[in-house]
Amino acid sequence: MDGRYRGLIADEFRSCVKGTITRMSGEETYRPFHEALLSKNALIWSRFERSFSTSFGQKSIENISKYAALSGGANKVERQKETMCVIDKSQLSAIDLNIERCRNGHPTNWEDSLSEVRFVKKSGILTSIRVISDLWWEKDGVNNYLSIKTVKPNIDQTAVAKSDSLKLKMFDISCNSYFGLYYNPFGEKKTDYAHNPPMTIFDMRHDQAVLIGKEYWDLLGGTGFYEEVLEIAKEVGAETKEMISTYTRGQTFV
Repeated sequence: MDGRYRGLIADEFRSCVKGTITRMSGEETYRPFHEALLSKNALIWSRFERSFSTSFGQKSIENISKYAALSGGANKVERQKETMCVIDKSQLSAIDLNIERCRNGHPTNWEDSLSEVRFVKKSGILTSIRVISDLWWEKDGVNNYLSIKTVKPNIDQTAVAKSDSLKLKMFDISCNSYFGLYYNPFGEKKTDYAHNPPMTIFDMRHDQAVLIGKEYWDLLGGTGFYEEVLEIAKEVGAETKEMISTYTRGQTFV
């Protein structure tokens, strides 16, 4: 990995932890039942983990993913990319029908869904739809779009992401459109994934449009990038763990 991007990724990890400590120092939430039932130690760690996870899973992961794509050879990269997709109305209706059928317990994998929508009889009436992608990058003349979600997305989040992915493909059939989870909470292999809600929308274990964990990072940054980014996190962790220890030493646990 280019040293420049290594440094930027390390800074992003570091900044996220520092930001969490700053917020923890300035925010107090009155939770009478929690305070009655739990120790202050448990309350502090619960707040810390929740605050860190929220920040890390949004801005930080998008930034690190941007640096990964640049390190992997992307020519251009944008976060929160807006694309105006001009699509035939019959294809939009087919997308809605596909999502509704999946939600009602009749899932179709990505390739079948794509074919179903692509080859529907067209009406000849075009409409423009705005799609916002968490990350877009152009590499080797190809547009790539990525919807980044929490590692346990709900069905609504997943349905919107698949609908957007299909719209992008109907607008630009040569593009790549992905649904990404930056780590797998169930194990290293994609086939280990076991969170049920999104599985009615995508075949989470087999769809090529779904990126989980190592596959996510290696597609962005190239083969071996997943191990590199974990190594950076471990190196920064030696510093951030000391920051956290210093912060917690100033707290009064009961």
